[in-house]
Amino acid sequence: QVQLVESGGGSVQSGGSLRLSCRRSGYIFSSNTMAWFRQVPGQEREGVAVIDSDGTTTYADSVKGRFTISRDDDKTTSLQMDSLEPEDTAMYYCAAAIVQIPSWLLLKDVQYKYWGSGTQVTVSS
Repeated sequence: QVQLVESGGGSVQSGGSLRLSCRRSGYIFSSNTMAWFRQVPGQEREGVAVIDSDGTTTYADSVKGRFTISRDDDKTTSLQMDSLEPEDTAMYYCAAAIVQIPSWLLLKDVQYKYWGSGTQVTVSS
């Protein structure tokens, strides 16, 4: 049984930083691709950042240069968020894939099997 638990959300002012962590329990032998998504009520879930099995990272254009995804150890994936903007306010979710995902689909939520329950990030102006 694979479970994902996010932590590190909170409230910050514009320009501030937060670091989100995702702790995975259980093993996924077929893939090691992990991702962060975010969702604002009433809007579709948006892919933010992905790290795949060989450490290659992919980012949404809206966060490039500000967010960094990393694999801290075998079970923990983090998202360092700098220069936060009010538009970054959302519920952030960690996700894990069980298959290899083509590069052009990495930021699509339907590609991911396991999801955490989310952690709220609020950025005030």
